[in-house]
Amino acid sequence: MGRNTEIKDKIKEDNYKVFALLSHYLNHAPDFISKEEMDDIVKYNVTYEYAFGVLLAAAVGLDIVDEVDDKDLYNTYFNRMIHKLDANEYYNNPYFQNIKIPTIQFGHCELKSEKYKPFEGFVCNDIITTQEGRQIPQLGFFDTEFMFPAILENNRIWMTVTPNEIETMKEAVDTAFENVLTFGLGLGYYAYMISEKEAVASITIVETNEDVIHLFNTYVLPQFKNTQKIKIIKADAFEYAQKYMSKGNYDFVFTDLWHDVSDGIDMYLTMKKHELQSSHTVFSYWIEKSILCYL
Repeated sequence: MGRNTEIKDKIKEDNYKVFALLSHYLNHAPDFISKEEMDDIVKYNVTYEYAFGVLLAAAVGLDIVDEVDDKDLYNTYFNRMIHKLDANEYYNNPYFQNIKIPTIQFGHCELKSEKYKPFEGFVCNDIITTQEGRQIPQLGFFDTEFMFPAILENNRIWMTVTPNEIETMKEAVDTAFENVLTFGLGLGYYAYMISEKEAVASITIVETNEDVIHLFNTYVLPQFKNTQKIKIIKADAFEYAQKYMSKGNYDFVFTDLWHDVSDGIDMYLTMKKHELQSSHTVFSYWIEKSILCYL
C-alpha cells in the first residue's frame, strides 16, 4: 500500500512538472525553436518530432543527457506529447475550404487571420490520461506557416478555429444527431460542421455576445449551405439551460463556453448539474477530457 502511494505521488509530481514546464514555454516563447535548429538535427535522419522534443527539453531547462530524472521524464512524456502536423490536412477541412473570413474591425474587436510560425508550438488536442494516471499534454507544430481565422478583443486573441478546436470537437461533431442545442457560437465552426450532416435536423445556438452574433449572421452564416437548420438565441447559457433546455426536446447538447481548462472548470460543473433535467438528451462538452484531469 505504501509503495502504491509512493508511485502515485511520483506520477502526480511528474504531471505537475511537465504541465508547469510546458505552460512556461507556451506563455513566454512558443516560437523559440527555429527552422535552422531543426534542420541541424533532422539531417542526422531523425524525425521532426524527435528534433523538436530535444530542442524543447533544452528550452525548458531539462538535461536529458546527464540528469537521470530529466531523461526519465523526457522518455515518459515527450515521445507521446509532440506531433508534427500536416497543414494541408487542416486546410482541407470543410470549414477552411468553404468559409472565408474577412478582415474587419468592430468596436474593440477585430476579425482577421492569425498564424502559427514554422515550428511554433501550440496545444493541439485534449490531454491523454494513461492507465497509471499520467497526464500527457498534446503539443503540435507545423513545418510551414499556418494561417487560421481569429477574433481579437483589445488585440488579444479571443476566439479561433485552429487544429486544437478541430481535433477536440471531432467527437462532438461525429455524435451529434437530430435536434442539437449548442452553447457558445464562436466563429461558427461547430455549427457549420454539424449543419453538413444529414443526421442533424436543427441547430439551436445560444450566445450572449451581440457582436459575435452580428459577425456570424453577417459574414459567416450566409456561406452555410444549410442555413435553414440554424436558429440563434441571444441569452445567457446557464439561464437558458435552467429555464428552457428541458422544454426544447433537444436530442444532443454541446457546450463550448470556455477559453481553456483554467476558466472552464466551474462552468463545466455548473452545466453538468442541468443534465439531470434532460435525462433523454445526450450531452457533450468541449475539452472535457482535459477538464476532468483537474477534478
